[in-house]
Parts: sequence; structure tokens; C-alpha cells
Amino acid sequence: MHPGSQSYPDLSILPQRTPAARDEWVEARLMRHFMRNGRSALHAVSTVIPIFVAILWGDVDHVALACWALAAVMITAARYRVIHLYFREYSGAGGAQLRAFMSRYHWTWTVSAVIWGSSMFVFFRKAPLDDQFLCVITLAGMAGFAVGAFSASLRCFFDYINGLALSMLAAVAYTVIVDTPLIQGTTVSLVGLVLIYWVAIRSAGERFHRVQRSNLELQFSNATLIESLTEKTRAAVRAVETKNRFVASAAHDLRQPVHALGLYADWLQAEPELVVEITPKIVQSTRAVNELFNSLFDLAKLDSSTIELDWQQVDLPTLLTELELEYAPLAREKGLALRTRLVPAEVKSDRVLLKRLLGNLLSNAIRHTREGGVLLAVRHGADGPCIEVWDTGVGIAPEEHEAIFQEFYRVPHHNGTEEGFGLGLAIVSRLCEALQHRLSIRSRVEKGTVFRLDFPIALAAPGLDA
Repeated sequence: MHPGSQSYPDLSILPQRTPAARDEWVEARLMRHFMRNGRSALHAVSTVIPIFVAILWGDVDHVALACWALAAVMITAARYRVIHLYFREYSGAGGAQLRAFMSRYHWTWTVSAVIWGSSMFVFFRKAPLDDQFLCVITLAGMAGFAVGAFSASLRCFFDYINGLALSMLAAVAYTVIVDTPLIQGTTVSLVGLVLIYWVAIRSAGERFHRVQRSNLELQFSNATLIESLTEKTRAAVRAVETKNRFVASAAHDLRQPVHALGLYADWLQAEPELVVEITPKIVQSTRAVNELFNSLFDLAKLDSSTIELDWQQVDLPTLLTELELEYAPLAREKGLALRTRLVPAEVKSDRVLLKRLLGNLLSNAIRHTREGGVLLAVRHGADGPCIEVWDTGVGIAPEEHEAIFQEFYRVPHHNGTEEGFGLGLAIVSRLCEALQHRLSIRSRVEKGTVFRLDFPIALAAPGLDA
């Protein structure tokens, strides 16, 4: 329910997290892990480039080595730029944005792997065996390091490992077939080791990715559970506080008329000859007690969720005419004018509960109006018929619009009006929720208030242009 732009006080339940939301959260965390690890990997790569050059400088073609080193430096700089762009603009982005970001820049990891694997074109069968061994071990170490550094993004990991392995095999094949066409046992062993290592690293990376994803899904489930339990605990605490406040307020409001009844009974016992003067006061106190109990019973019935709705087509002019006849004496008693403005309209509702809802609004309007009057009107809005209750009363400040629907709440500084028990609008709130009608409020302090009741499921009277 929404009075105006304000919401009724409500203990909302934490919405269930969907699998899509969980996957989005997990993807975002995996991308963030990938980028953080990618920065560390780049620092390591930056130190390996000069080491590679230093090892091979005296044994291989300088031009070929310089070209490879330049390519390695350029792709490393490109990857630094991508990571810098991520931390500058995308570190707080969601899963969809991160996926789009990775789609644009994942090629840098593939190209980097191809360039490093292509280093074998420079040193394989050209450098001393010891240097070749060191370089191959370095490439193997980079592949192993990729399991922890890049497997958070399975696509980038596979592209990196595939690029590294295929470029190494291409270099071996080129050297054997074109450069020095001689197949040696060590070459066959090297190819076999590369293939085995390639499969093993892919498998390890895939398993590690699954472990990371499972851990993040578990974190998400735990965080959701903790959040849900925390919210339910807060809701329970608020419910206990509301109940305590409710009981305290009910006891306070009941004490006054009951105390008055006791005083009048003692007075009547002491001075029986004053029965004509005292009896109306006893009746008034008894009526106040009955009114409070009736309101409490209404609230208890509405909160128990056992109320059964009798949906039917309700003729609004007829209903409002009945309300006018019922509440006109109360308005005249206060010197107020109760008027109606009616147009033909029907709505789907429970007639008894709708009448009780409008009766509480009318009673509240009359109670808090010192002079002027109250208007009960049926109008046609953009979405169908609506009912408005206007008064020229004390008005309600915007900051009070939510609080007035709480049990036993009375707007402060309403001097000169009958306070009542503060349950009328609480019952209105419950009835609106039960009937699924929408209530809104407009008010100006010392000018008056308008309550408007809209019907989402509404039918205009036949032949009427709504």
C-alpha cells in the first residue's frame, strides 16, 4: 500500500536470490580475481624478458632476438594498459560489463602466449642445449603459473595455454621441417612432453576454475543466508517492540475510561440522587471502552490472516449514501457539514469491509476537523473510479504520512480535536492490504487532508464513459 509517495510501515521479507543473480555475482568476482592475478603475472613477465635476452644474446641471431623482445615488450605494455583501464573504470562493474570488457581485450592474453611460445623460433636448435633447456623450463613455468593466475577466466586461460603450446609446437615443426630437417630423439621427446604437459595443464586449470566457482557460490549462499537471517532477526525484534508498544498503548488508553467508570460508580453509590447526571457519563465511558475493544478485535482479526473476502460488484453511490446517513449526526454534533458528490460507478470489492474502511476514514476526518466540513466523493480517474475523503481539519505534515498508519499513533500538536485511540488508520491500512486497494494521501497543515482510494480491479457502470 502506498499513501501518496510514502509507503505504509511494513516488515518486508528479503527477496530470494535467483540463480541468475548468483551467476552474475560469481562471474563478477571471478573477473576481479583474474585481473588482480593478471597484474602479478605481468610483473613476473616483465622480469623474465630481460633474463631471456641475456641468456640468448650471445648464441642466437641478434636481429631475431631483438624483434622477439620488442614484440614481447609491446604485448606486455598492452596488457598493462588493459589492466590499468580495468582498475580505473571497471573494477566496480557488474558481471555483464566485465564480460563485455573481457570480450574486447581477451586477445591480449592469447597474443602474449603466442609471442612467448614463438621464442622457440629464436632459440630451438640454435642456442646451446643448456640455454635451450632453461628457456623451455621457463615456458613450462609460465604455463604452470597460468593455472593459478588465469583460470578464473576459463576462456582466457584456455586461449593462453593453447596459444603457448601451439606456437611452441609450430616452432619445433618449422625447425624440423624447414630449418634443419633432422628428427632427433630429443625432439620427439620434447614434442611428447609438450603435448602431455598441455593436456595436464588444461585439466588442472579447468579443475581449479571449478573449485574457485564452487567456493564463490558457497560464499554467495552463505552471505545470502546471513543477510536473510539478519533481516528476519531485525524483523522479529521490530515485531516484539511493536507488540510491547501496542500492549502498553492499549493499557494506557483503556485505563482512563475504566478509571472514570470506577469514579462514577463510587460517586453514584455515595449520591444516588444524582443518577440522572451521572448515568450519561457512565454510558460515555462504557462506549469508549467498547470502541477500544472493537478496534482491537478488528486489528486482531485482520492480522490473523483468517479473514474471508466476499468479492462482489459494489455500487459506490449507494454505499456512500449509507455512510452519509450514518455519519451525518456525528458531523452535525460537531457543527460540521458532511457532503457527498456522487457519480455512477461500480467496483469489485468486499462490500462490508469496504464500508468499514471508508467509515474509519470518515470518522477520522470528522474527529480531526474543528470547523468547515467533510466531503465524501466518487470520482473517475485515469485508471477508473476512485473514492476521496476531503476534510478541512488540522492537516498532517509530510513526515507524519507513514507514522499515522501505526497502531496507537497520534499526530502531535492536534490541539482542539478528539484524540481517539489511534487505531482507525491502522485498521484502514490492514483493510487496504486485504482488499488490495491503493490508498494515497495529500495534506497541508492547518488546511486539511485528502485520502484517495483507488481500485486496481475496477469496472465502471454500464454506459458510463470512465
